[in-house]
Amino acid sequence: MMTLYSGTTDPFSHQCRIVLHEKGMDFQIIDVDLDHKPEDLAVMNPYNTVPVLVERDLILHEANIINEYIDERFPHPQLMPADPATRGRARLFLHRFNREIFVHVEELEKKNPKTADKARAAVRDRLTEISVVFNKQKHMLGEDYSMLDVTLAPLLWRLSHYEIELPKASAPVLKYAERLFSRQGFIDALTPAERGMRR
Repeated sequence: MMTLYSGTTDPFSHQCRIVLHEKGMDFQIIDVDLDHKPEDLAVMNPYNTVPVLVERDLILHEANIINEYIDERFPHPQLMPADPATRGRARLFLHRFNREIFVHVEELEKKNPKTADKARAAVRDRLTEISVVFNKQKHMLGEDYSMLDVTLAPLLWRLSHYEIELPKASAPVLKYAERLFSRQGFIDALTPAERGMRR
């Protein structure tokens, strides 16, 4: 059985929990208190961060790597595109999300007024740019739900928690977010602490 060491409020762990629930498979979640991490976490992951996936002798960390492994190991429903060109495009999007959006999560979590405002503005601007995509299509890659949607969903869920207010021009991305939040896999993946993030 796969075991996921997961932070109860960590957006990257949330991504992995969504993938596991979308696959409908048996797995174990070990909740990690991010302020009092277990000693064995640093042994499994040299960066001492979550998420960490353990399956027999295999130990993986970094959400994108974990999620792609789960998707290949349990291919139904498929979350990464089957076509190599589209899959390459999806990986490029994931790379851009990490460099342009998720790089700011740490500052948002710290809530340092000096750096958090800049981080909020950067995330708001990127999401506003992305919103035009949803004028024409249901999900990031078209009509089908994919790993890109899994990746964005936890951030969109946390907008009010991070005190990010999107402009009216971003209405399509907010409608897209509601579609993601209505999926059973997303609902099942929420921890009690995450449910309390939405006002």
